[in-house]
Amino acid sequence: MKIIEKNENKIVFEADIKDVLANAIRRYVNHIPTLAVDEIEISKNDSPLYDEMIANRIGLIPLKADKSGKKEPKIKLNVSKEGMVYSEEMKGEAKPSYDRIPITYLNKEQELELEASTKIGTGIEHSKFSPGMIFYRNVSEISMDKKMKEKIKAMIPNSEIKEKGNKISVLDNGKKEIVDLCESICNEDGEKPEIEIKDELIITVESFGQISPEEIFKKSIEELEKDLSEISKKMEKD
Repeated sequence: MKIIEKNENKIVFEADIKDVLANAIRRYVNHIPTLAVDEIEISKNDSPLYDEMIANRIGLIPLKADKSGKKEPKIKLNVSKEGMVYSEEMKGEAKPSYDRIPITYLNKEQELELEASTKIGTGIEHSKFSPGMIFYRNVSEISMDKKMKEKIKAMIPNSEIKEKGNKISVLDNGKKEIVDLCESICNEDGEKPEIEIKDELIITVESFGQISPEEIFKKSIEELEKDLSEISKKMEKD
């Protein structure tokens, strides 16, 4: 495995695994249990948004549970100010993953007061429980006439270009897909590139903030293994 890009909420890496396995891991992201708002009791809402819209917005804010270990921590929001109400003003035993998610706007002397209960769930129940996403593509090698070299270097300066006789080849194995751009450059000169699809995959994991992208990939594999183990046990019994 080769890391291509990595930050707090995203990791991109190259891996030599079959796409059927990568697709199974991708699907099992929504089997990872996470915390989200379950029910909301709004006692005061002077904002321009209906109660249902406020509840929907708060329900979709990703949450991080505190270290108390409570299974269903409570959250309160009590604001009386002029201006935008942000997720950072939600107080309680669980914290929003991001502080600056806008909820609604209040004018002078308007108030918003509510209490929310939370629960653990999975993305197959509701998208608010989804911790992130995984997507992937195959590594490709694009071959074209040598005369395209300078144009490719100008348009894709960090590309890895290799010369093979009167042709050049560019490996599409970075964080951004360049196949379409190479095709477009060639088409401008009436050329058509040759594209070879490799077995290796470029896998991107993005987190919504509840858990790290590395944990998403790891836990997705664990949830897949659990189901495969259950299937194996049932087959042995039959």
